Amino acid sequence: MPIAAVYPRAPTSRGIALFSAGFRPFFLLASIWAALAVPVWLAAYVHGYSFRGSLPAMVWHAHEMVFGFGFAAVAGFLLTAIPNWTGRMPVRGTPLAVLALLWLAGRAAMLASGELGPVATAIADLAFPVSLIAIVGRELLAGRNWRNLPILAGLSLLLLGSSLVHLHAFGLAYTAGTGNRLGVATLLLLIALVGGRIVPAFTRNWLAKARPGVPPPAGWGAIDRIALLATVAGLAVWVLAPDSAIAPWLETAAGIALGARLSRWRGLATLAEPLLLVLHVGYGWLALGLVLLGLDGFHPLVPASVAMHALTVGAVGTMTLAVMTRASLGHSGRPLTADGATRAIYVLITIAALLRLVAPLFDAQAVLVTSLAGLAWTAAFATFAIHYGRLLLRRPTAE
Repeated sequence: MPIAAVYPRAPTSRGIALFSAGFRPFFLLASIWAALAVPVWLAAYVHGYSFRGSLPAMVWHAHEMVFGFGFAAVAGFLLTAIPNWTGRMPVRGTPLAVLALLWLAGRAAMLASGELGPVATAIADLAFPVSLIAIVGRELLAGRNWRNLPILAGLSLLLLGSSLVHLHAFGLAYTAGTGNRLGVATLLLLIALVGGRIVPAFTRNWLAKARPGVPPPAGWGAIDRIALLATVAGLAVWVLAPDSAIAPWLETAAGIALGARLSRWRGLATLAEPLLLVLHVGYGWLALGLVLLGLDGFHPLVPASVAMHALTVGAVGTMTLAVMTRASLGHSGRPLTADGATRAIYVLITIAALLRLVAPLFDAQAVLVTSLAGLAWTAAFATFAIHYGRLLLRRPTAE
């Protein structure tokens, strides 16, 4: 994936600004849903709210964080990057609006699954990923962009993961856990791959301008290849055989390898620019989460939820906000630097991750700390939706 393709500018459109580029509706929808879905989950988890659905509240929570919020962020990134890869016109206007409506229909169906039933819910929810795969496949094939065809494999894994969750709702197989793990693993692999390109590249560009005397991040080499192979192996065994004897070894090795990779990217030299530093922090959460996952397999000193939330709240939450803020600023013609609201977003998501990790250590107060973590998460994404929503809803003259 060319680095220049990460935040391409879409050609000017005369239609509604929100549907002029894929990142606009889907970054906004992802942030709004992230801010709303966690309070819904907390109402069930903390206050005993009766969740009237065909899936248990815990399964719904995991599904919506991965296949609702996470999938929307992935869609926004891909629909904006693909035109640059292929040289074709972007998906926008009515087709983009329909795709966003399909995503919304899926979220509504998952909330009303008790009334709709598992079959109608599955059809409504899976219509979005099926449509997205068809659109992405068409664009890559029409543009003869063979090098990025593996993107279809990632989207297909997300579709498969969501389908496995729905099989559980049908009562055909107890596959919800495997499906949600597959979804999380796919998002983490995307972070390892795409983050491994954009973090050192953006750092190199910034250092060359702001701190020319600092050596640049290390280039691609053996450590990068080893880290990615170890990550694929560690995540694969976590999805397919999480209780196997080899799982903790591969997971720990993956985390250590990713940490070694990250240490070569000059993260400490970016302390003056939070918009760049947060990318290093997000990648660091990925390395830490895999190490914690492996250590839990060796000897469960703390609940398995600690490692899971280091990977989800920490890695996925932080990297998603890092990419969405940077892309929104770039496409609106604003300087690539973090203002006060953006810094607050990064602080809030970090607080959310840290509180969620330490919550089990508070015994009787664990529920309270978990609630505070959820509030910090909601505040981070609500701040993004409010602060950046103005940019996403308005087309800059430079675009």
